Amino acid sequence: MEINEDNLLTLRQYLQQTLSPDVNVRRPAEKFLEGVEINQNYPVLLLDLIHKNEIEMTIRIAGAIAFKNYIKRNWKCEEDQPDRIHESDRLAVKNLIVGLMLNSPESIQKQLSESISVIGSTDFPQKWPELITQMVENFATGDFNIINGILRTAHSLFKKYRYEFASNELWTEIKFVLEKIAQPLTNLLVATIELAQTHANDLNALKIIYSSLGLICKVFFSLNYQDLPEFFEDSMQTWMTHFHTLLTSNVQGLESHNPEEAGVMEQLKSQVCDNIALYAQKYDEEFKPYLPMFVTDVWSLLITTGLEPKFDLLVSNALQFLSTVAERPHYKNLFEDDNVLSSICEKVIIPNMQFRASDEELFEDNPEEYIRRDIEGSDIDTRRRAACDLVNTLSQNFEKRIMEIFGQYLQVMIGKYNENRKENWRSKDAALYLVTSLVSRGATQKQGVTQTSQLVSIPQFFQQHILPELQQPNVDDLPVIRADAIKYIMTFRSILPNEMVVSTLPFLIKHMISESAVVHTYAACTVEKILVLKNSNNAAVTSAQLEPLAGELLTNLFGILERPVSEENEYVMRAIMRTFSTLQDKVIPFLGAALPKITAKVELVAKNPSRPHFNHYLFETLSLAIKIVCKSNNTAVQSFEDILFPIFQGIFQQDIQEFLPYVFQILSLLMEYSAPGSISEAYMSLLPCLLVPVLWERPANISPLVRLLSAYSIVLAPQVVAQEKLAGFLGVFQKLIASKSNDHEGFHLLQNMIQHFPMEALAPYQKQIFFLLFQRLSSSKTTKFVINIIVFFSLYAIQYSPKQLISTIDEIQAQMFGMVLEKLFVSELQKVSGVTERKIVACGVTKLLCECPDLSSGQYSKYWAPLLQALISFFEMPTDESTLPDDHFIEIEDTPSFQTTSAKLNFASNNKPDPLQGISEPRQFLVQSLVNLGGSQPGYIPGLIGTTNQQTQTILQTYLSKFNLQIV
Repeated sequence: MEINEDNLLTLRQYLQQTLSPDVNVRRPAEKFLEGVEINQNYPVLLLDLIHKNEIEMTIRIAGAIAFKNYIKRNWKCEEDQPDRIHESDRLAVKNLIVGLMLNSPESIQKQLSESISVIGSTDFPQKWPELITQMVENFATGDFNIINGILRTAHSLFKKYRYEFASNELWTEIKFVLEKIAQPLTNLLVATIELAQTHANDLNALKIIYSSLGLICKVFFSLNYQDLPEFFEDSMQTWMTHFHTLLTSNVQGLESHNPEEAGVMEQLKSQVCDNIALYAQKYDEEFKPYLPMFVTDVWSLLITTGLEPKFDLLVSNALQFLSTVAERPHYKNLFEDDNVLSSICEKVIIPNMQFRASDEELFEDNPEEYIRRDIEGSDIDTRRRAACDLVNTLSQNFEKRIMEIFGQYLQVMIGKYNENRKENWRSKDAALYLVTSLVSRGATQKQGVTQTSQLVSIPQFFQQHILPELQQPNVDDLPVIRADAIKYIMTFRSILPNEMVVSTLPFLIKHMISESAVVHTYAACTVEKILVLKNSNNAAVTSAQLEPLAGELLTNLFGILERPVSEENEYVMRAIMRTFSTLQDKVIPFLGAALPKITAKVELVAKNPSRPHFNHYLFETLSLAIKIVCKSNNTAVQSFEDILFPIFQGIFQQDIQEFLPYVFQILSLLMEYSAPGSISEAYMSLLPCLLVPVLWERPANISPLVRLLSAYSIVLAPQVVAQEKLAGFLGVFQKLIASKSNDHEGFHLLQNMIQHFPMEALAPYQKQIFFLLFQRLSSSKTTKFVINIIVFFSLYAIQYSPKQLISTIDEIQAQMFGMVLEKLFVSELQKVSGVTERKIVACGVTKLLCECPDLSSGQYSKYWAPLLQALISFFEMPTDESTLPDDHFIEIEDTPSFQTTSAKLNFASNNKPDPLQGISEPRQFLVQSLVNLGGSQPGYIPGLIGTTNQQTQTILQTYLSKFNLQIV
């Protein structure tokens, strides 16, 4: 694309069309822009258009967003993928973008700032060291539009220091950044605070100045997160003095007038609390002189700040600071006074634990968000969670005294509730929160709270204050208290006696018909968590215990999915899945009613897949149902196929990318459970579609598709050969083997092919297969590839013969098998891990040693002793976990396509088949094979063994004694 007016005009028109509400106008425009984005000069054209003041602002903003998305999609060049951005465009973008960002209106500046941080995440500092210099130079402009642009970019760029793992590369980068920015940032802080005093009467100027101070504080947090930099330690007096000023200043007019949203001042003070909490937590010794001053500041702040939601983050961060201080033993003296503890309880904790009007609104109008905060733990920034954390910290350090103080408050709150349940339910809600915070001492995601205070009896509190709530007949009465009571069971499920937990199941099932989305979701979620509980390694709830409740449980769970607010409720779907899993074949009588609902739901969500977790559990449930029914009755496969094939056909035709990996896995399952000779012809009709390259371009499809093609190899090999589709399988193998990320999938497919396809069908392709393997080995010898090729060669020797393995390799190049023995088998054997893989390798090497004259007495005999030594080490020594030089790539678990793993259906998985089921002990197989070989050539094998080292001979003798064998 040339940079000219015609192309600018075209770009402008299509960007305008992307803003159209008409989908028929918008979609083609979006497709066009995606299609041309690989052209040279495309990003430069976009930047040019964004910079033109004469173009309407809406189009310029659309261009800035399009540019940001283009950078997000394409800047990072993935392993094994072509670079979609021309090198000249990369240079041009880096040369232009900072200047453009700084001179753009704020709405465009934000988009370009984000783009810079995306580019910086891969290029800074090694490929873009001048970025930081460009940024710092602009601090001196005095133009706060430019300064805020720089600060916004710096915040976005350095935020990664808060969560990246410590490494030499990270330290080097932070050191480089600090050398450039630490002093200028400090100067900017001082100058900006002076400006705030100079412009004390200019509200508009103050708004910009205090926004800058907020950004400076955020950048400070990122730069100090990993470790305390020497510069900031030396200038701590400056920073802490100014933090104190910011925390205690109140600028009239800068507070938010909206009770819901935090304004400039609230955000700034909140960040200052974050910064001092960081120092209190990580740099305790250096921060000690300033701590009493900040405890006083934060205390004053907490008792003078209202309950409006706009203060939530500020109060939360302030409370977190107090928690951090309270958990340090040497600050105990600040909290030991009874009056202080009582005051904290009365003036800070109790008020911030109250269920406010905004919480009630969330509970009723946005139950999803309420649930996300309450039981998923995303309430980390809420004042209620922060108050709980402070109670928990204090109760661990001052347990007896805190229990006494709060015990009085608990009695008052519960007494108040008992006087008038309808009016005073908030008191009990706060009481339940308080109890949970007071007694919890340790928890895990899987088991809930696992340790509690000895001063409170969890079962007794349950009997007195939780069970009576669940026994109330009207499940819609006081829904918040119902939700709290259910959450108590969920939280303490590992602490409460097993019989007590199991006895709650009928009550929980009853609460699934509640009108409140929070109540019925909590009930479903708690049942699911109870069903995964273990009691001395056995399930806490057996299928026999659950069976009498199963009818009502499944009816109520599926009933929730018919409610408008919970149609795609992931907790409910997960509970259905877990119910099926617990009941196993006892679920079969209920499937007549359940399966139509599941398949109808698949059809419905396929129209708009928007809830990935719900969809995942839905397909898990479906695959579990297939497994349960078909493992005992493979004639049922056809019934499933009749129902599912039309739905799957629709998913294929509409190319619903999110669902295709699930469909491939379920098709594999159906094929594997089909009765021999009765497999549907539809599978062979589908095969050409599965070999289309576009399907293999999507990372999420690869593992499920390999699983499916492997099922074809196992079940339909003769038909695949007859219809001349074998070349298509090998084309897939060739594509996968070339990729560092997916080569293991290529081996998985190839291993299934050599085990199940007739030898004569593969014969014409064998030389090409081996040639491709060696080509990849010479171009990129990664640890993963080396392990897989050793396993493959071993399996090949077992499946066909060692002689054929040698002749096939030597056909590519004379004497090549010697290099394979030396460079792979002898030197890298110890790297192989995995039970089945190690068994294959042990037996394959044994066959090479004992069934191959070329190795025992022919051209490769010099490798016999080293190979036997390598095999004995393989048996006796730990796995070698060292890596090879070519391993500079992302491990398969970390590939960008996270959905590869999240799309894997656990209930659709098959056990890795053992191709050597007749061999239980590879060591016995080795010595028996040596004995057999010795029998055909008496005296020869002891001589060969004598050329190995003494350790090998000694270990071999112990094997022979163990299995009562002798080599002649």
